[in-house]
Amino acid sequence: MKKEHLAHFNISGFTYYDGALVFQKLKVGTQLNMKIEPENKHDSHAVAIYYKDYKIGYVPRTENKLLYKLLKVGLKNNIQFVIQRVAKHEHPENQIQVVVHLVN
Repeated sequence: MKKEHLAHFNISGFTYYDGALVFQKLKVGTQLNMKIEPENKHDSHAVAIYYKDYKIGYVPRTENKLLYKLLKVGLKNNIQFVIQRVAKHEHPENQIQVVVHLVN
């Protein structure tokens, strides 16, 4: 499998969703899922991030346009979202860092 780095960022909006409910289960190396939200009234390129069925936040607006487009054209299976850092003593918006790779 080939991997190409696309982005890395802290999960945006972590404090507003289910992050606190699953925080203890979020470990370095954990794979996350994503889902586009074209009807999102705050951001037309919104990409929500999920751990299992728990919505834990969003890809930051500064990073979401390319990921949104790749997901929209059906390349979800070629994008890997993995937790890169867990910093439990940081501000909640900086606790979980994700790295994104394009894979084939």
